[in-house]
Amino acid sequence: MKRSWIESANDPEGHFPLDNLPYGVFSRGEDLPRCGVALGDQVIDLEVLEEAGLLPVEGGDEALGVFGEPFLNEFMEMGPEVWSAVRARLTELLVGGGDDALRANGALREAALIPMAKARMHLPFHVVEYTDFFSGRQHAFNAGSMFRDPENALPANWLHLPIAYNGRASTVVASGHDVIRPMGQLKPHGADAPYWGACRRLDFELEMGAVVGLPSAMGERLSVAEAERAIFGYVLLND
Repeated sequence: MKRSWIESANDPEGHFPLDNLPYGVFSRGEDLPRCGVALGDQVIDLEVLEEAGLLPVEGGDEALGVFGEPFLNEFMEMGPEVWSAVRARLTELLVGGGDDALRANGALREAALIPMAKARMHLPFHVVEYTDFFSGRQHAFNAGSMFRDPENALPANWLHLPIAYNGRASTVVASGHDVIRPMGQLKPHGADAPYWGACRRLDFELEMGAVVGLPSAMGERLSVAEAERAIFGYVLLND
């Protein structure tokens, strides 16, 4: 594991070492949301680094101009070559013994390093589509048993191609938001009619989400290699 001059990033029990650098969108106090990466117990303000000229520029002339936005979509659309260049440059700036342009500049360091305890996280991108995959066999079997019966729990094609279905993109939120208990009709055993109320039991599922960063045209088919290239990153998801 690479070591950073930010000591909290070297904690073996920490979630955000230098080899991770996950992207997000954050704000502090009354400031507007902007893009950053997590490292140790700090959030690195990418807009500050961009304005200081420390991040890669497209074509060598102009700054990318995307990290002051309250979402990552514009950055994601630039593609994996730009993603890799930014990550490599950040590693140079943050690794121990690397480029000292950030570490040696006290004013810049104070502006760019935000303690996580003082940062508020936001949904990092506009979610335009949300596809859920029925990819866990045990989960698919249990759900199929409830809808049909154990003998016909798995659809015939499930073992050949995991089933996917569209979810509600408008319900995707960042960590820390309250979960609103769904309302609906409930009919207790022996009752003559249902009543309207909140659900009595609420399920939750720990899942892994893939964030597709590159757009594609309607009807366009992607190979496995092309699909992998389009993935910007992964997130933990509570469904």
